[in-house]
Amino acid sequence: MPAMLRTVLVLLLGLPAAHAQASAPLQLQSPDGRNSVTFELDADGAPLWSVARDGQAVIAPSPLGVRLGGGEPIAQGLRLAGSRASEADEPYELVAGKSREGRDHYRQLEVELATTDGRILGLVLRAYDDGVALRYRLPRPARGDLVVDGELTGFLFPRDFACHALNLGRFGTSHEGEFDPVAASRIRPHHLLGLPLVCATGEGSTTFAIAEADLDRYAGLYLAGRGDGRPGVEARLSPRLDEPGVAVRLPRGEVDAGGHPTPWRVLMLGDSPGALVESDLVARLNPPTPIADTSWIRPGKSAWDWWSGGLAPDVPEPGMNTATIRRYIDHAAALGLEYMLIDDGWYVGSSGDGRYNPRADITRPVPGLDLEGLIGYARQRGVGIWLWAHWKSLQPRLDQVFAHYARLGVKGVKVDFMERDDQQMVAFFHEMMRASARHRLMLNLHGAYHPTGLHRTWPQFLTQEGVLGAEYNKWSRRITPEHNLTLPFTRMLLGPMDYTPGGFRNATPEQFRISFKGPQVMGTRAHQLAMYVVYDSPLQMVADSPDAYVDAPGAEFIARVPASWDETRVLDGAIGSHIATARRAGRDWYIGAMANQARSVELDLGFLPAADYTLTLWRDGATPTDVVREQRRIDADHRRIRLELAAGGGAVLHLQAVPLRIAASD
Repeated sequence: MPAMLRTVLVLLLGLPAAHAQASAPLQLQSPDGRNSVTFELDADGAPLWSVARDGQAVIAPSPLGVRLGGGEPIAQGLRLAGSRASEADEPYELVAGKSREGRDHYRQLEVELATTDGRILGLVLRAYDDGVALRYRLPRPARGDLVVDGELTGFLFPRDFACHALNLGRFGTSHEGEFDPVAASRIRPHHLLGLPLVCATGEGSTTFAIAEADLDRYAGLYLAGRGDGRPGVEARLSPRLDEPGVAVRLPRGEVDAGGHPTPWRVLMLGDSPGALVESDLVARLNPPTPIADTSWIRPGKSAWDWWSGGLAPDVPEPGMNTATIRRYIDHAAALGLEYMLIDDGWYVGSSGDGRYNPRADITRPVPGLDLEGLIGYARQRGVGIWLWAHWKSLQPRLDQVFAHYARLGVKGVKVDFMERDDQQMVAFFHEMMRASARHRLMLNLHGAYHPTGLHRTWPQFLTQEGVLGAEYNKWSRRITPEHNLTLPFTRMLLGPMDYTPGGFRNATPEQFRISFKGPQVMGTRAHQLAMYVVYDSPLQMVADSPDAYVDAPGAEFIARVPASWDETRVLDGAIGSHIATARRAGRDWYIGAMANQARSVELDLGFLPAADYTLTLWRDGATPTDVVREQRRIDADHRRIRLELAAGGGAVLHLQAVPLRIAASD
């Protein structure tokens, strides 16, 4: 048998177990032995699972089960019919993201649970070095549809953990909000938490996050308090719009004979919050891409007309017209950006404020906007064009519209305002993925639910929203430095986020003023520059208006920083406080550091390959808009750097290996 995949079949309870219910615990350990998952049936035949790291409980014995079709839940009276253990260790590559190469190394336990009426509920458990995951295989119905009313999956905590939670309060939102600190014991049944839920265990700096992966033909996952006085959470599923009491309905013919796999319920585990940032577990749990040729998928940075309000001071009448968009294309070319995104308002019937117009023509530009001419002009300047689209205008003729955009030479589409994660909307996401792959169009989804690793299967899906990002500076004071330092350790754990950094009208929180056009941002300019390293997004916006970058300190860093990476390391950090992230692109390393309050950050660069390096540093200056640039050489014996970060401040570093000089022989 190949060494890459070893499988052992284990028949449990050696003798027929028709009347057995309680079972001896089965344990699964991660390859490094640090994470363990235990499965058992209690005396009532109810399945339980628990998780420990280094022998310390992370998840106490917690319930498993599902509610199918309005009947009794499959959650007790079960017997073990058998199990199979396996191990896999396979390398893989990602087209874009936080790392180029990955390793899918896990140990797995598949369990079959028999019900009293002869149905089989499958359970798959996996243990990785950076987390654990479980999924069900739902039994194929004898007749009619497979209907899922809900899940009974629980995450009971052995004590009162300190957590960060996004309380959305209802289904059907854009998943935009703050991840607030909360004690696990304070999470109530009426709370509806979006993913991830991030908690510190209190055992050293061990941290975990609850997430989901491989969401397909199912409903999105939420979490709520249990209401029994014990700290912990349990699953909630987004209901269908046409059947509020039902989460999932699948025709029997679409259910495999071996059962329908649910999404993975994921527990990311690490020795620190930064270890979770480095992990790609959510993406890893998704299938590999079916796209054979990915050469057309090109990460990059984009100019953008919407965030600044379409400001173009050197255009006589700025707005959604040819002259304004040409100015943004010129800006993109001058700064070395790969793309220009033309946002809401470009097509006939689009309102410019996100409202859906059923009479809109998503293929015809408004008068005064020469779209084909602009695409040609951009092409001549080495800039690709992205277009905005409201999903309701796109959905009825998805293939037709995508084919039209592809013929025009459009590179990608930003689809907006889905704001749901019920089964039907999840299906539309997958429909968009398949259609965009057929027409070689990249995607950026706004008004979107939380990421579930879909970008591994469909790498043209470069980024998405589902984040409380920089747009909120236009109408609120919610985008604080503390919020910016919470996002990397919470929302960003799930996948790329289109926060839209690059605001160059920088102000202290006290000086900050709300403005819809030409908005300000809280914190220093170096704080904004650091986002291009700290925040994952293979399509990064350069959000401000073209004039904001002309001869502006720090703009040259935006021109050189990549948008996709070969390797990622988090050097230091704490949720809401500070972070220092190092990323490699080729032989070059970039480091981004951000802070909420003024602080010193000492970086240990011992991870760098042995060489001398030229270091270019951009750091906080005397005012929020000031950036100090320094350059020096670092030799192989001096690998520690101290950064002084201002309140709401930051710094970025570019390290380039100095080529070795080989002396000529006599």
